[in-house]
Amino acid sequence: MHTDPLLQTYRLKHLTLRNRLMTTSHEPAYTEDGMPKARYIAYHAERAKGGVALAMTAGSAVVSRDSPPAFGNILAYRDEVVPWIRRLTDALHEHGCAAMIQLTHLGRRTGWSKGDWLPSVAPGPHYEPAHGFFPKVLEDWDIARIVGDFADAAERMKAGGMDGIELEAYGHLIDNFWSPLTNTLDGPYGPQTLESRMRFGLEVIDAIRERVGDDFVLGVRFTADENCGGGIDPEMGLAMAERLKATGKVDFLNVIRGRIHTDPALTDVIPVQGMRNAPHMDFAGTIRAATGLPTFHAAKIPDVATARHAVSAGLLDMVGMTRAHIADPHIVRKIMAGREEDIRPCVGANYCLDRIYQGGEALCMHNAASGREQTMPQDIPPAEERRKVVVVGAGPGGLEAARVAAARGHEVVVFEAADQPGGQLRLAARSERRREMMSIIDWRMAQCAAGDVTFHFNTWAEVDDVMSETADIVIVASGGLPNVELFETNGENALLTSAWDLLSGDVKPANTVLVYDEAGDHPGLQAAELAAMAGSVVEVMTPHRTIAPDVMGMNLVPYMRALQDKAVTLTVARRLLAVAPSGNRLKATIGTDYSAFRSNIEVDQVVVNYGTRPLDELYHALRPASLNLGEVDYNALLHGRPQTLVRNQDGAFRLYRIGDAVSPRNTHAAIYDALRLVKDI
Repeated sequence: MHTDPLLQTYRLKHLTLRNRLMTTSHEPAYTEDGMPKARYIAYHAERAKGGVALAMTAGSAVVSRDSPPAFGNILAYRDEVVPWIRRLTDALHEHGCAAMIQLTHLGRRTGWSKGDWLPSVAPGPHYEPAHGFFPKVLEDWDIARIVGDFADAAERMKAGGMDGIELEAYGHLIDNFWSPLTNTLDGPYGPQTLESRMRFGLEVIDAIRERVGDDFVLGVRFTADENCGGGIDPEMGLAMAERLKATGKVDFLNVIRGRIHTDPALTDVIPVQGMRNAPHMDFAGTIRAATGLPTFHAAKIPDVATARHAVSAGLLDMVGMTRAHIADPHIVRKIMAGREEDIRPCVGANYCLDRIYQGGEALCMHNAASGREQTMPQDIPPAEERRKVVVVGAGPGGLEAARVAAARGHEVVVFEAADQPGGQLRLAARSERRREMMSIIDWRMAQCAAGDVTFHFNTWAEVDDVMSETADIVIVASGGLPNVELFETNGENALLTSAWDLLSGDVKPANTVLVYDEAGDHPGLQAAELAAMAGSVVEVMTPHRTIAPDVMGMNLVPYMRALQDKAVTLTVARRLLAVAPSGNRLKATIGTDYSAFRSNIEVDQVVVNYGTRPLDELYHALRPASLNLGEVDYNALLHGRPQTLVRNQDGAFRLYRIGDAVSPRNTHAAIYDALRLVKDI
C-alpha cells in the first residue's frame, strides 16, 4: 500500500482504480467526423501512460441529432461510433487506466444552424448567451425520444468497452429541467416541485440502467449550487443528491458549483489564473459527507499538494486535475518516481479551454506536445550525436529551445540581454493577477539547470560573441520590441507611448489616457487596467468590432471585472489615424474603416498596442556565415525530419530564428517553434 493518499487505490463498484487522480470530462475538439479517431486516442492514451487512474472522455458525447456539436463533440447517436470507442477504451486499458465517457444532450447550449439544422430544445424558451440561440420548448414526444436516445447511446458506449458513463447535468438539457431558472414547462416535468423538475433526469437514469444492467458504472456530474438567486441553492442541491442516491442506480456524483450560461459564470465554475485555487472543493466535500456516495470534483486544482489534501481530508474520492494533465500528462508517473519538482505546472492561462470555446482545438499555453502526441514528444529522446547549440534570448521560446537541446544531450549556451530570463512574460507577470505566467519561465530554468545549460545574462550578443562559441547550431530567439506606429504609416510617432512602457513602469499613466489597441491581445487591456487602477480616465479604442479579440472569453472576464467599476470607456470600430501636439496635451484624429467619418479628441497620453517588430539584426548579420543561410526546410520541419539544407558550403553553423524574432505571435507559438525544430537536432 502506498502511504501517499494520491497513490492509494479506490474501489468504484467493480472497478479498482489504481490511484486517486483522474481527468474529468472535457472536449479537446480533436474528433474527426464526430468520431474519436487517432489524434483523440493518442491524446488520452498519453495521460493513461502517464499514470492517471480514470479518463472521463468526451465533453460531452451527444446523444441526439437535435444536439449538434458545439465544440467538436463525439456523436454518440451514430452506430459507427462503437468501433472507435472500442479503440479508445482499448488504448486506455492497455496502460491500466479505466475508461468512461460523459453523455449529454446539449439542450439550449448549442444552435439550430449546425448539423442537421434541427431546432435546439429546452424546457423553456430562454436564450443562452454563450451560444446565442433561442430553443424550441420541448413537447412530450421530444422528451420520450430523448430519453430513448440516452439509453441507445449508453448501450453503444458499453458495446465499445467503456467501464461506465457519466451524465452531464450542468448547463445542458438535464440541468435545464432541474433548475427553476430554466424550466418553464407545464405538466409533470415542470418547475412546481423538485420531483417534477428531476423527473426527466431520473427517467434517463432508469432507461440507461435498464439497458446496460447493473455491472456498468453510472454517475452524474451536476450543479449542486447554481450560486444565483432563484436557482439551485445548496439545500436544494443536497436534496437532489439524496434523491439520486435513493434511486440505487447512481454510482458516483461529480460536483459542480455555479452556472455556465455566460463567460463570467463559466469562469467562476472553471477559474483562470489570478483566481482562487480549488474554490469549490470544500463544497463538494459537504455533498460527500452528507450522501456517502463516491464523490469526484475538478475546478482549478492545479497542484499535487491541493489534490493530496482533498483526499487526505476526506473531501473527495477522486480528484480531477484536468488542465494540469493537459500541461503535464505524466503527473502520476513523476509522483511515483519522487520527481514532483519536474511536473510542468499549469499556469491557469486557460489557452486550452478558451480555444475550444472559440471553435478551435485544445492546446496548452506552454506544452506544445499536448494535443500533438502523434508528432511531438512529451519525453525528449537523446540525440545520436552531441552538438553545441547557442541560443540568443531567454524568453519562453529561447528557454524551450535550450531545454529541449539539453534534454537531447547537447551542450547549450544561452545569451540574454537582460539581467534575468522571461522576456515579454516578465511584463505580463507584473500584473498580480497574471503572476502565475512566470512559472512558464521558472520551470524551464529549473530544467535547464538540470541539463547544465550555460547562461550569459546582461549580454547583448553580437556576431563575435556567437562566433566565438564555435557552435554547430545557432537559434535566434531575441523576440521583438514594441511597434510604436499607426496602421500602414511606416514610421514611428514619438508622441506615442507603448503598452510595454506602462507595464514595465518606465512611463507612468497620465490623467486622461487613450489606449489604442490594434493588436487585440493582452498588453492593451493590461495597460488599460494599470492606468485605471492608477486613477486615470481611460478610453480603450479598437478598430475591431469587439474589444481585444485575441483575449478569448474566459480570459476577458477578469479584465472586464477590473475595468467596469472605474472610469473606463470601451470604444469599438474606431481607428486612430494621427496624433499631434495640442498645447501640453495630444490631439488624436479618429476615423473608422466603415465610412469617411472623422473626429478629434484631446488626451494627455496615447498608449498604443500594435504588436512587436522582430529584433532580428543579429540573425541577418549571422546569415552569411551559416550553412543554410537561415533557411528552414518546411517539409522536413512538418514531417519530423532533421534540417539538412546546405545553401552555403563555407558556412560554419546552422542558423534558425524562432518566436517573435520571426514575427509577432504568442507564447505558445514561440514554444512550438522551439520544440518542433530542436527535437530533431
